[in-house]
Parts: sequence; C-alpha cells; structure tokens
Amino acid sequence: MTGRSRTRLDRVRASLGIAQLALQQIEDDLNADDVDARELAAILRELQEDIDVPGGLFPMLAQLVTTAARRAEQIEPDRDGDASCPLHEAAALITDNAGQRLNWAARSLDPQGDAE
Repeated sequence: MTGRSRTRLDRVRASLGIAQLALQQIEDDLNADDVDARELAAILRELQEDIDVPGGLFPMLAQLVTTAARRAEQIEPDRDGDASCPLHEAAALITDNAGQRLNWAARSLDPQGDAE
C-alpha cells in the first residue's frame, strides 16, 4: 500500500470513527425512557429525509456505496461486474428496502407527521 493510500485509509477510518460517535448519540437518544411514538417517528424521518442536509443518512449511505461501485467499475479486472454489481445492489437495498421501511414505521407511529 502506498503512502497516499495509507493516508486515505487513515482519513476513512477517522471519518468512520466520527460517524460512529454520532450514530451512538442517536442510539442513546432512541433509548431514552421518554421517547414517545411521535418523537420516534420524527427521528426515523430524519434518518431518511434530513431536512438540513439533502438526502438524510440512508440516501447518503447509498450514495457512498454507489460511488464505490462506480470506482469498482473502473478498476475491476475484466470489467466483469464481480465487484461493482454487488455494490450497486447494496446501494439499492439501502434506499429501496431500508429507507422505505423507515418511512413505513414512521407513518405507522405517527400518521399525522407526514404532513409536517
């Protein structure tokens, strides 16, 4: 591994560490005894459709995986899709399955919240 690659990997590891701390804070908030259905629904909606950051957590994760898939398309041997296809599928699963299920759960907990 080159020095540049090592530095890049170190940045990725540091960024993941920051993300893990942020996600741990969200998990701690979800575990609070006073979280009710409406607040839980609002938190779920934020994970899917953050109003302050375009996309929300799940769409951003899907975008990150899609970016990796596109890069894999460029560098995989024989351009056979052995690496890129599973990555594209993973991105679709994040968006279509996980994201949609968050929306369903939020709607079930607080049907009125969709109007906000």
